[in-house]
Amino acid sequence: MKIKVNNINLYYEEYGSGQPIILLHGNKETHEIFDKLINKLKDNYKVYAIDSRCHGKSENPKEISYNLMCDDVIQFIKELDIEKPILYGFSDGGIIGILVAIKEPNLLSKLIVSGANITPDVFTTFDFIMTKLFYFFTRSKYIKMMLDEPNIPLEDLHKITIPAHVLAGEKDVIKLEHTKLIADNIKNSTMEIIPKEKHGSYIIHNDKIYEIIKKYI
Repeated sequence: MKIKVNNINLYYEEYGSGQPIILLHGNKETHEIFDKLINKLKDNYKVYAIDSRCHGKSENPKEISYNLMCDDVIQFIKELDIEKPILYGFSDGGIIGILVAIKEPNLLSKLIVSGANITPDVFTTFDFIMTKLFYFFTRSKYIKMMLDEPNIPLEDLHKITIPAHVLAGEKDVIKLEHTKLIADNIKNSTMEIIPKEKHGSYIIHNDKIYEIIKKYI
């Protein structure tokens, strides 16, 4: 299905019934990475799986930024009149979720993020070099966004008042101290580091993420 929000058409799919939960994917991905998670959630939850702007079947305008994608999601929730959804975001989706909870503190009921960051300078050295090289050869707007954004002040995290759960893999591309910094600056937050897992190894086409987040939802 498609819906017009923030002057673009967003593609999304709905599954199941019950308490609403919104799923947001990472950079250059689509909602399809959550196929195994959706199969687990749909028996007890109303799942909204969104393709972010410039991704998947959503409209691909020239402009892309985390703030724009945040506004897309806020309008999506309001347009569909989704009451107090849980939001689970992976990577870029986690950044978007953090921004939604900052901008609209009463819109969500819970926030769960995996492998999120609030500044762009948090990758391990190897991954940062590889990302810079990839941008040099491709000039991809998606990679440029990752190199320049997000820029979320620590004090903005203090505006998040809902329960928040901050996850990352033990071998994540995001530095562990950065994940801890995020969790430490959100009230009512918990942090969980998933042993032996990489950035998306426990999430992408993997039902392990359901076993991890079910205790939070």
